Amino acid sequence: MGHQAGEQRADYRVSGHVQGVGFRWYTIRLASRLGIRGTVRNCPDGTVEVRAAGTAAALEDLREGLLEGPSHADVASVEDIAPAGHLPPEFRVER
Repeated sequence: MGHQAGEQRADYRVSGHVQGVGFRWYTIRLASRLGIRGTVRNCPDGTVEVRAAGTAAALEDLREGLLEGPSHADVASVEDIAPAGHLPPEFRVER
């Protein structure tokens, strides 16, 4: 399953207190609800990287949800980063 009609890419780096608070699982639930495919992973620098593909509206909703984060997170920022790599047909944690 590759690039779908009307699908756009958006990759983000989320900073703040976003590791060890269920952020990746929150992101998977949010992306699945929005019909987005891609990956989420913890980075060595303490940020979380989200690579996503979906409709423009769904990606905007994802970004808003990332800014909010799960209840134990303290999101400082959601930075747009250059899209890289191929994405899987579903949304999953990348190790």
